[in-house]
Amino acid sequence: MPTGLTTEQHLDALRDAVSAFARHAGDAGLDVPVPTCPDWTVRRLIGHQGMVHRWAAANLRGRSIEIDATERAGRRAPSPVDWLRDGAIDLVAAITEAADDVRTVVFLNDAPPPRAFWARRQCHETTIHAVDALSAALGRYPNAADTWIDPDVAVDGIDELLRGFMTRNKSPLRSEDPLSIGVLTDESATGWLVEVSQAPAVVTISARDEVASGADVRVNGPAVAVYLTLWNRSDELDLEDRALDAWRSAPITWG
Repeated sequence: MPTGLTTEQHLDALRDAVSAFARHAGDAGLDVPVPTCPDWTVRRLIGHQGMVHRWAAANLRGRSIEIDATERAGRRAPSPVDWLRDGAIDLVAAITEAADDVRTVVFLNDAPPPRAFWARRQCHETTIHAVDALSAALGRYPNAADTWIDPDVAVDGIDELLRGFMTRNKSPLRSEDPLSIGVLTDESATGWLVEVSQAPAVVTISARDEVASGADVRVNGPAVAVYLTLWNRSDELDLEDRALDAWRSAPITWG
């Protein structure tokens, strides 16, 4: 699955997301609830994201960490936001220092090589959870205009979600009655046709007109709005009922 951005572009977007995460977490406060992640607080969100950064860095270095203990350490840190930044800095260093042929775990379908995989995955993991921190600061689901996200990053993230996550055997996106969902963004000449059934989704990329004509229902709009909508982080797009029912039935709340 070729990525739409280079590793360096993914790292730049990761840095932007960490800065936004820290800013919005500081604005919200550590014990404020996160509207986009029910039952989570900002403190728990930071603990989770900082743990994932450290876990990814350890994978690239051939090491392991104790996940629960690491997450607890983040929640209990004197300054959880600084702890988050420190983990992100170390993750960027691990990705930057890794050899192009480094061998380590990857977990999405048709994933790129590990170094590129982890740069892309942590770019989008961090971006989506930074949006969660933004939702805590706003006290609501954000709109695209509330965010810092570049449309090129959003298009790349849509591709990773649809072709990497939604095609896996464990994907929650299922429908008893076959349904094809066309995913289109204003900024891209191509789109994704997501064929949903009782089996894992099948996703193909085609020209916009081909996707639109081949789809039973469509998710269409500016790239950032579509990105946030597909990750269940925004409610600004009006989805057709069957697309909404199919997508909301899949509990896509993780990043």
